[in-house]
Amino acid sequence: MRGIGEMSRESGLSVSALRFYDGAGLLVPAAVDPWSGYRRYSDDQVVTARLLARLRRVGMPLPQVRRLLEHRDDAALVDRLLRAHLARLEQGLADARRELSAARTLLSLESPMTTRLTTTAEALRAALRTVRYAVGTDPELPMLTGVLLDAGDGAVRLAATDRYRLAVASLDATLEGPAASVLLPVALVDQLLAGETTGPVTVELDGDDVVVGTVRGRRLDAEFPDYRRVLPAGAEHRLDVDAAELRTILAEAPTRTVPTGPDGAEETATVLTLGDVEMGVNRAFLLEALDAGGAGQLVLELDGPLAPLAIRDPRRPGDVSLLMPIRLTA
Repeated sequence: MRGIGEMSRESGLSVSALRFYDGAGLLVPAAVDPWSGYRRYSDDQVVTARLLARLRRVGMPLPQVRRLLEHRDDAALVDRLLRAHLARLEQGLADARRELSAARTLLSLESPMTTRLTTTAEALRAALRTVRYAVGTDPELPMLTGVLLDAGDGAVRLAATDRYRLAVASLDATLEGPAASVLLPVALVDQLLAGETTGPVTVELDGDDVVVGTVRGRRLDAEFPDYRRVLPAGAEHRLDVDAAELRTILAEAPTRTVPTGPDGAEETATVLTLGDVEMGVNRAFLLEALDAGGAGQLVLELDGPLAPLAIRDPRRPGDVSLLMPIRLTA
């Protein structure tokens, strides 16, 4: 038996929520002291409380929660209740999308929505090339299948990630109009990279439309993750190395086969010793980052064997490539 405080910690429900569900008859304590009113819960009620917490977190109404808990052994009924609630959530999301789209239209009537960037074709291709290698390909994660063009606060950045690496490049451009963050589809990025034009070029972001010189495309309808949150402000370990030297180190570095999960899957990690830190990396991923950054002097930064490895070009302090490490096991 456990008290209400311990039950709160184990279930994820607040003490006030436990009292509410007691009063609602959804989770009545196994015992209540008649003098102090102190509630005590049995071990099997922890599972019920956790289930109740999850159902309420996704907004399932109390009548449906009560019915599901009362008939949890009826798999067919439980499945129908969960499917019905999921359908309500999906309909609500569709309604929200329509309302927000209408709101965007109304806002566009009130103020100019076109953002215009002026740069050079060479600078744009160089920035795109720096981040292109990190674009994701998982169709289940559409927000990672493009390159973010982030313009605002006097700076323009390009970013791409597939969860295992993150590449960020600054773009020297003048900005006119409101700040904007647009996810460029990879097909448009590749079309721009294949171009051979030189000299000044204008990038116009107007709603869903993206116009770069004579090339036109449409933004991806997905929200790129907040890459700024994971950008390192500094690092405990810093190592200056030439790109060619790092390639040699990679070629000669030992490898180790390590498990990647409970299903028995394995991967091969390249073991790097950077200063006094030994860490595992994906050799192909690191080589792609080096190819994207070009030749010359680099700065490697990290905070330990399980922290992301940051690769910087001192000539372009706003650019960084982050590579997630591979956990090395004995």
